[in-house]
Amino acid sequence: MKANSQRVLDITKYGAWPNADISQALMKAWNDAIASPTASQILIPKGDWILSQARMSGPSKAPITLMVKGNLKAYQDPWKLPVKTQEWITINYVNFLTITGGGMLDGQGWEAWKLNDCHKNKNCPKLPINLSLNFINNSIIQDITTKDSKYFHVNCISSRNVTFQRFTISAPDESPNTDGIHIARGNNIRVLDSVIKTGDDCISFGDELSDVLVKNVQCGPGHGISIGSLGNNVKEKDIRGITVEKCTFTGTENGVRIKTWPSAPATLTISDLHFIDLTMVNVGNPIVFDQKYCPHNLCDPSNPSLIKISNVEINNIRGTSSSPDVLSFICSKAKPCDNIRIGLIDLKYNGNKASTTKCENIKSSFFSTQSPRVCA
Repeated sequence: MKANSQRVLDITKYGAWPNADISQALMKAWNDAIASPTASQILIPKGDWILSQARMSGPSKAPITLMVKGNLKAYQDPWKLPVKTQEWITINYVNFLTITGGGMLDGQGWEAWKLNDCHKNKNCPKLPINLSLNFINNSIIQDITTKDSKYFHVNCISSRNVTFQRFTISAPDESPNTDGIHIARGNNIRVLDSVIKTGDDCISFGDELSDVLVKNVQCGPGHGISIGSLGNNVKEKDIRGITVEKCTFTGTENGVRIKTWPSAPATLTISDLHFIDLTMVNVGNPIVFDQKYCPHNLCDPSNPSLIKISNVEINNIRGTSSSPDVLSFICSKAKPCDNIRIGLIDLKYNGNKASTTKCENIKSSFFSTQSPRVCA
């Protein structure tokens, strides 16, 4: 729908002032938008705006555009939220949502990062997420930046037909648990033509997902693109149909990674994966299947993972690694990985040793050539 056919709801007409908390003005504009029978555009003009918190929910009667042209800033204090949740900006139960405008969502997270002890405390307090999208359908988030979130930058949960395009995420590599986009319990999700620089996973996938495409994404710094971790919740459901294509990983801890917990109750399957045309630039572990995932010894490793990985295509993976084990397939002895099809591999270790691979409990087939040889 063209912008001139939308009803424009400028937050300054609702009492918003630059460098002041705009939460009440934004909510008034949102309530008008969801009640409107015709398409609405909520306009946050250029300039600096303070937002304590926004919890916006539908259903809406017509499409809504959130046009963010300015710089939205969170309070530095992570506990200074009117509603004590794990979210700064929340949008729930909306169809035909567009978030755009070239502006920025600035979580101002550097003070909160000092409080994060999740690396040693599995019951650590959860800090606010910059943008939480739940039950969002037929929507697009494009030409906008999220910066320095206190925790994850974006959650996209229980949503259908959602596209992130020309989306920028920015946080320093030392910022803990600042995952770029976490996606779970949805289908037909796209992440396209985007730049993600963060201190944790660039993109992470939870359970109950299907038909996901990640294409033309630049990842780094960060931990790479991860499926999981999975296994701790017995109610977790299958993942099917994830493609990561034509992406570049620069200086990341990992490239593409699957991680499942040992001695965990879930028995889901992860299948129909495609990792193709990927460039690795000094990446720690370019391709990793880790079914013994147990960071900081926070689990019992005595029993194998019960999650099945199958029907995976890996092809045209090129570049350099900062560790000698450029490919690592550590699969479960209880549920071996099978139908793993490996095509062209050209990965070199940036050190004095030869490039190597690790393989446990994997049934693989090969086409094209591999350097180094896989599972030799």
